[in-house]
Formats: sequence, C-alpha cells, structure tokens
Amino acid sequence: VQLQASGGGLVQAGGSLRLSCAASGRTFSNYTMGWFRQAPRKVGERVAVTVWNSGSTIYSDSVKGRFTISRDNAKNTVYLQMNSLKPEDTAVYYCAAAEYGSGYAGYAYWGQGTQVTVSS
Repeated sequence: VQLQASGGGLVQAGGSLRLSCAASGRTFSNYTMGWFRQAPRKVGERVAVTVWNSGSTIYSDSVKGRFTISRDNAKNTVYLQMNSLKPEDTAVYYCAAAEYGSGYAGYAYWGQGTQVTVSS
C-alpha cells in the first residue's frame, strides 16, 4: 500500500491542524492505521492508532484529549485532527499502515512525512 500524508504547516500554540493520509493499492479497511511523529533529538513516538476491524483507537498520553484519529474507508483516508497544539508537538508526522494489525506493531508501510511546527 502507498501512503501520502499532507496537511502539515506552521501554527501558533493553541491552534489546530488536520493531517490527512491517503492510501492506495490495497484494501484499506484491512489496515490498522497509525500516526507517528519524530522530533529532532527525541525518540520517535506513536501518536494515535485506529484499529482495522474494531475501530478502536489508541492515543499516546501526550496527545490524549487533544488529538483525534479517524478514518474514512470509502475514501481510503485516515485523519489526525490536532487541537490545542503546543510547541512540543512540533515534529515530522508520519502515517503508517499495518495489515490486520493490533495497533502496536507490524507497520510495514510508511508515508513520506509532513512537518508540523507550532510556534509559542
């Protein structure tokens, strides 16, 4: 499956952004989809996940209550709505896919990343 992330940009602290990740090539509904981020000099972080069959979601503690992951299987797209953004949310955000994934591992497919910068 090929993934194309978009929607990043520069926003002030407290603002919002919505990231999108469009998938192509396989049956999208069979994939658990996740958003990850990588900031300079920091360990990469799994931000949010939507599980393929249950629709359940998993969030990191750092974004819980501020970020919402959703998916539209008809459009082969997963979204990450990011509200109340903080400077520490600044990172490159990647979407990833795991076929029949549990949400915790198996992300074999990755998008190219989109930069999110939050100014204070």
